[in-house]
Amino acid sequence: MNKVQSLSPIMSASFTQTWRAYYEITKPRVVALLVLTALVGMCLSTPAVIPWQILIPSILGIGLLSSAAAAINHIVDERIDAIMGRTNHRPLPNGKISSRQATLFAFTLALLGFISLYAWVNPLTAWLTLAGLVGYSFIYTLYLKRATPQNITIGGLAGAIPPLLGWTAITNEIQPNALLLVLIIFTWTPPHFWALAIHRKEDYAKVNIPMLPVTHGNDFTKTQILLYTVLLFIVSLLPYLVGMSNWLYLLAAVVLNLIFFAYAWKLKFNADKNTAMDTFKFSIVHLMTLFVVLLADHYLLPLG
Repeated sequence: MNKVQSLSPIMSASFTQTWRAYYEITKPRVVALLVLTALVGMCLSTPAVIPWQILIPSILGIGLLSSAAAAINHIVDERIDAIMGRTNHRPLPNGKISSRQATLFAFTLALLGFISLYAWVNPLTAWLTLAGLVGYSFIYTLYLKRATPQNITIGGLAGAIPPLLGWTAITNEIQPNALLLVLIIFTWTPPHFWALAIHRKEDYAKVNIPMLPVTHGNDFTKTQILLYTVLLFIVSLLPYLVGMSNWLYLLAAVVLNLIFFAYAWKLKFNADKNTAMDTFKFSIVHLMTLFVVLLADHYLLPLG
C-alpha cells in the first residue's frame, strides 16, 4: 500500500468529522422545527396551492438564516459552552472547527439565505428574517441572556417569528392571523425553556448566566411554568375562536395543552429528578404536533 492510499481513509474521516461539526452548529433539529412553523404560516396564509417557485426559496432562505443564527449562537457562547456539561461536547469548545471558520460559515449561510429571500420571495420577508437572526444571535445571546432572568421571555420573540415569515413570503403583508401564530410560539417558549433551565440550573449558575431558576429559585420558576401553560392553553384556542381553524385543531389544542399542564403540575407539586427534562421534551412534541394538526386542519377541513 502506497502512502497516498494509506492517507486516504484518514483524510476521508477528517472531512466527515469537519462536515459533521459544521452541521452540528446549525442546530438542525431546532431549525427543522422553525422551518415547519414557517411552512404552516405559508400554507395558512392562502387557500391556494403554494407555487414551488415561492415555496423552495422561502424554505431555503428561512432555513439558511436560521442555521446562521444558530451558528452565531455557538460562536458567541464558545467560552461558556466549554464549561457547561450540556454543551462542552460542541464543536467549537472541542476544537473541531475554529471560531474564524464558524464565523465565515455563518456569514455565508446568512448571505445566501438573505439573497434567496430578497431575490426570489420578497424584500419584506428577507428583512424580517434577518431581523430574527439579529434578535436571536445578538440581542438575546450576546446581551439579554447575560443581563436578565427574563432573557427568554423577551428574546423568545426572535424564535417565534417563523410563521410570520412564511405568511409574508406568500402575502407580502403582516396580517393579524400571522401574528396570532407568533403569539402561540412566544407564549410556549418560556415554559419550554425554563423546564430545561431547571434541569441544568447548576450549569447556568457555574457560568453566571441569570436564568430564572438561578436568580429566583426552582419553586418560583415552576410556578411560572404552570401559569404559562394556562396562558398557552388560552392563546392556543384563539385560532379556532377567530375562525382560522376548525374542530380538528380545537381538539388537538385542548388535548395537547391539558397534557402540558399535567406535566407542569407534576413539576410544581410532585416532581422527581426526571420531571423537568420530561416536561422540556414534551413541550417540543407539543409545539410540533400543534402546528402539524393546524396544517392538517387547514387542508382536510377547509373553511367555507
